[in-house]
Amino acid sequence: MEILRQQFLRHIGQTSPSPMLVEVARAEGVCFFTPEGKRYYDIIAGVSVSNVGHGNPAVTEAVCRQARDYMHVMVYGELVERPQVRYAARIAEYLPAPLDAVYFVNSGAEAVEGALKLAKRFTGRRRMVACRNAYHGSTHGAMSVMESREFSDAYGPMLPGVDWIRFNEPEDLGRITEETACVLVEPVQGEAGVRIPQEGDLEALRRRCDEVGTLLIFDEIQTGFGRTGEMFAMSKYGVTPDIVCLAKALGGGMPLGAFVSSGRIMECISHDPALGHITTFGGHPVCCAAGLAAMEYIIDEGLLGSVERKGALFETLLGGHPAVKGIRRSGLLLAVDLGESRKLYRIMEHFKESGILSDWFLFCDTAFRISPPLTITDEEVAEVCRIVVDCLDRL
Repeated sequence: MEILRQQFLRHIGQTSPSPMLVEVARAEGVCFFTPEGKRYYDIIAGVSVSNVGHGNPAVTEAVCRQARDYMHVMVYGELVERPQVRYAARIAEYLPAPLDAVYFVNSGAEAVEGALKLAKRFTGRRRMVACRNAYHGSTHGAMSVMESREFSDAYGPMLPGVDWIRFNEPEDLGRITEETACVLVEPVQGEAGVRIPQEGDLEALRRRCDEVGTLLIFDEIQTGFGRTGEMFAMSKYGVTPDIVCLAKALGGGMPLGAFVSSGRIMECISHDPALGHITTFGGHPVCCAAGLAAMEYIIDEGLLGSVERKGALFETLLGGHPAVKGIRRSGLLLAVDLGESRKLYRIMEHFKESGILSDWFLFCDTAFRISPPLTITDEEVAEVCRIVVDCLDRL
């Protein structure tokens, strides 16, 4: 075990000076286990990825079946591959019109990159607007629409022509002008600590974009595939964007991203010049097979119908603790706010000791995240909350 840790630190590129360094031996349902057999409750589903649970048989069987048929054959967009086509058609069934053209990529960041390019190409404009305290990825373009200089200054200069607005602040909408190609926004802000749209604000944003001919892009990378209680958060909040970015749960645990628009908008990147966005592994057939199996499982098992109840149960069992200063929630996406960053850091250590995998938010250093697999049972919610309360008692 110690040798493996040393190899991890030596040979695996690191994202921070202090990784968790917990080895995973296997994962099943809402838990993963170390080689020594210690159980961890994964209450963040790999950050909203494993919505149908770890090791879901429907997904693993689809992966094995597709791998036996074929894996990579040709770069994206040339051959007709059944897993891609079937999955794109199924996604389109659950998105409001006219969102019916799916461009598969490899990740959420690449989906954002493709969406920004598509908006510039379609409108012929060069300026972009994004929200403060939002995270859309760490590639160059995605980082350029992140306001926080803490993350981007070391890698500048960023793309020019970006303005920022505040989420839930209608008075900022005047920053969106006839020079703006697109506005990129999360329908529920994730890394800001689960900020819910105020009534009427997304509708006002949609109207402003229509007034000036700007494309509205929703980043549903965290909120997609049942996380908020609807298949997509846009349905919950009743606003349809021009482009939507998908990833995380899209792949059912496999790496997959997509940006989706109308056929009228999407077709513009196929010509003048051709190959406006290309990817070798985007829409990999094994990943599409996994994603489709996961989506069908969500539908067949009726998981959407229990999301709100389970989210409310978390809120009820944790909200009354004196250490909890507030809970913000959309479905099974929760931010439990402790009011102080030092308490957050302390509870993360308690979680690690007690067998809980959680995480904080990039732009909210007082709250921890709860976004478990949608398959979590009421009994598992109660057991997780019992452990969390014990950790809260020790703050």
